[in-house]
Amino acid sequence: MDESPKNQLERLLPLAAEEPAHRPEFHRLLLQSTVYVLGTGSEEGQVGVDAAGEVQIQFWEKPDGTPIVPFFSSLESLHASSQAEQPYVALPATSLFEMTRGTALVLNPDSPYGREFTPEEVAFLLAGKLDDQPVQRRVMPAGTSIVFGEPAEYPGKLVDSLTQLLAKHGNVKRSFLALIYDPSVDDERPHLVVGIEADGDITNLMSEAGAVAADIMDGSESLDFIQVKEGERGLSENFMTQIKPFYTRDSRAGLRGFFSSRIR
Repeated sequence: MDESPKNQLERLLPLAAEEPAHRPEFHRLLLQSTVYVLGTGSEEGQVGVDAAGEVQIQFWEKPDGTPIVPFFSSLESLHASSQAEQPYVALPATSLFEMTRGTALVLNPDSPYGREFTPEEVAFLLAGKLDDQPVQRRVMPAGTSIVFGEPAEYPGKLVDSLTQLLAKHGNVKRSFLALIYDPSVDDERPHLVVGIEADGDITNLMSEAGAVAADIMDGSESLDFIQVKEGERGLSENFMTQIKPFYTRDSRAGLRGFFSSRIR
């Protein structure tokens, strides 16, 4: 059986399974893709947004009896998972997610890189969110006394994944990693801060970076992201004068992460 990827979604799936940096792109492409489900509709095998209201979808059961909806990234993947010829319907992934709200789904079951989506994950994707980590904006008052510097133990995996993510965004110039202690928010230990210097609005990039970091860190450590700007006083100046960037647009560097210890 030919298991080679049939489209960009299938090419990204194994990459996203192994590396968090590819997951935002994978999720974004999934929401733009046509997917295939076992079932019947007024136009079986046809693609159409309107088919969403007339489709009868086949449910499978997990070992504990919980229903789950199988769906597929290509017809080849669907046929490979079905032991006999079965009717199918092709429809936008967003339509499928809307139709099946509250039910778990699994992409390409029985394949080496099948991906299960919980009802909560589907709801976040439909809402345009990448994870359940709340984004909080914090303003540091002028004159706040902080301790600022490079971490003694560099979080190699975090830096490596962020480097791969930043390389996908051509507007990013540089990125820095520092350890900061702010007595107004930190109890006893400092926390990591990633500074990103980039052109234009980087709101979506910040969200993607936060999701990547959440996949890597175990939740016991705090991590902030800030936009660094040339000529700006405060933290921007601290980053640019005291910290060596782990990523620069020209070199696509950041190899430091490959040779450093993993975050603990």
